[in-house]
This record gives sequence, C-alpha cells and structure tokens, in this order.
Amino acid sequence: MSFSVRPAIQSCARLSDFFAAWDVGEGDLIVTNAYVLEPQLDGEKAPCDVLYQEQYGTGEPSDEMVDAMLAAIAGKTYKRIIAIGGGTVIDLAKLFVFGGGLDCEAIFSMGAELPKARTLVLIPTTCGTGSEVTGISIVEFKKKQTKLGLAVPALFADEAVLIPALLKTLPYEVFATSSIDALIHAVESFVSPKATPFTRAFGRQAIEIILSGYRDLAKTGVRRLPEVLDDFLTASTLAGIAFGNAGCAAVHALSYPIGGNYHVPHGKANYIVFEQVFRAYREKKADLSPLENVLMPALDCADRSQVWDALFGLLAVIYDNTSLAALGADADACGEMAASVTANQQRLLVNNPVPLTTEDIRDIYTRCL
Repeated sequence: MSFSVRPAIQSCARLSDFFAAWDVGEGDLIVTNAYVLEPQLDGEKAPCDVLYQEQYGTGEPSDEMVDAMLAAIAGKTYKRIIAIGGGTVIDLAKLFVFGGGLDCEAIFSMGAELPKARTLVLIPTTCGTGSEVTGISIVEFKKKQTKLGLAVPALFADEAVLIPALLKTLPYEVFATSSIDALIHAVESFVSPKATPFTRAFGRQAIEIILSGYRDLAKTGVRRLPEVLDDFLTASTLAGIAFGNAGCAAVHALSYPIGGNYHVPHGKANYIVFEQVFRAYREKKADLSPLENVLMPALDCADRSQVWDALFGLLAVIYDNTSLAALGADADACGEMAASVTANQQRLLVNNPVPLTTEDIRDIYTRCL
C-alpha cells in the first residue's frame, strides 16, 4: 500500500495576505486570468510578472495554448511559478516547472525524465479541480481530438494555498460543474482497485461535505452560491488527495473525447457520463457496497438500492445535465469516441472496479445521447 499527501497545504484570508507572506516579487511568475487577478489588486500593479491565460487561447488547456505560453516566457529565468485559477490555469502552470527549450509534445513524451527547475505554488479559485494536490496535468492534443494526462512527481506543487475568498465571484454554473467534478473525484477513487483506508477516509469526508451542501441548497429551491464555499473548497482538496493516490476511472476517461470533440468544460463532460458509467458498473455486478454505505446516510436513504436514484435526482436539482445528442453527437460518434477511450485512456481505465470493453464504452455513450 502506498499513500502520500503532497504538497504542503496552507491557507490565507485574502490574496494580498498571500503576496505579503510569500514575499511575491522579482523572480516570480503569476499564471492566472485577468478577471481573477485584477479585482484583487485594487488598482495596484501586480507584484511580479503575470501571464494571462486568455491571451493565448480560450477553453481548456491544449497543446497549442501550452506552446504559445511557453514561447511567451522563453528565455526568462523564473524561480517560482504561482498559479491562481481554476483547472485550466493550474494544469498549464504545472508544465512550466521544467524550464525552457521544450514544447508540449516534448514535455509529455519526456516528462518522467525531466528535472524540475522551478518551485510551484498553486492557488485554486474553483471548488472542483483538486489539481492543487495532484501530480497530473491534462491537455487536449488538437490533432488527436482527445485529452491526455501527464502524471509525474515533478508536477506536484511545492505548496498549495487555499483562499476561500477567491471563490465568492464564481458564476453559479462554474460552482455547480466544478463541485460535481470534485464529487466524481471522490466517488471514482472510492471504488478504485487502488483505494486504501486512507484514500477512502479523504474521499468519504469530501462526499459528505459536498452532498450536505447540495441538500441544503436543494431545500432553498434557488440555484445560488452556498454560504459555505470554504467547505466546498476543502472538499475539493480532500477529493484531490483521494484521487491523486487512488486514481480516477471511466467517468474521466469517457469525458475526455467529449471535451476534445465538443469543447465541453471538464466538469460538465464528466457529469454527462457519470450516471451511465455507474449504472453499467452495477449491471456488471461491481461491488459498490462500500461506496453505497457512505451514500446511504449522506442522502438519508434507508437502503443501498435507493442511493443511485437519490444521488442523481439531487444532482439534477443542482444542475441540468446535457445529452450527447444536444452537443451534436450520434451513434457513429459514440463508436469513434469509444475507440479513442480504449486507445488513449488506459491510464484511467485500469482504475475501474470492473473491466469495460470498447463495446461497453460505446453502449454507455449511446445511453447518454
């Protein structure tokens, strides 16, 4: 059994407190979005160089975006990379720790051999990615029309800093899809063959916090940011520790071609296939009872057989799911995406509680039309 918690996790009340306490200045590079950083500066100049992600492409990380940003900082001798943002910003910033002279393709092909040249500090601004505590970066490779993951120790941050105040301006949709993503991290890692008592302890806490928050929101009948955003941020980090050790599985594997083909945000793509992946597990007699035993009290269910309808019914109150057909997919696309998953996502599929064939995956996609 192997389990580790990296990086060191700290917290601050405000971003200005972080700048002061971490002595941010010359030799640092902030990777962020203008809409995240500029309201926090109160009209003042940033304390160091800043790379705004949106100036190099839109959407989630792609090889083209990575290469454009690497070109922009070529020749710079930064000692510390500070990412302030959601999953896109964090996954991009991780790839800057190796120094110069490389493009995205080279980083992904040589990542395990490359030394870490820069200190990495990650500050999440959503409550879903968990990427601040994982050694993984996910990038869409345009020509392959899918996303690939690089998982190497050098991608772990040296420090993760949680600043709940940064979540207060999240659009509701981003809150909903990112927190559903965090829930899926916790759920998938809970049923992974690599799960341990330690990963399940972190995953269980994340599940209980998120579902408790969702049930409180559902009672109000209003889709709005919850008052306990700091709890959701904590849950996201807990889930990140869980899946960083035990791994995610088919939900994430199937979501990547959806994101690559239809440019759907990651959390939303996961949500599209979440229910049908777990329905397929149940049909294949996967032992989901440890997870169901956690979901029962969290959802106030009297019996394990009730938890799945209760879970997906609650999620429907929090956010409306999308069909693949609404994105423009058809039966042929389902087959093509299934083949892509089998060819490119074995890193994730090995974490399924039961094996899924290409035909099984095609059938899951078809159910999501």
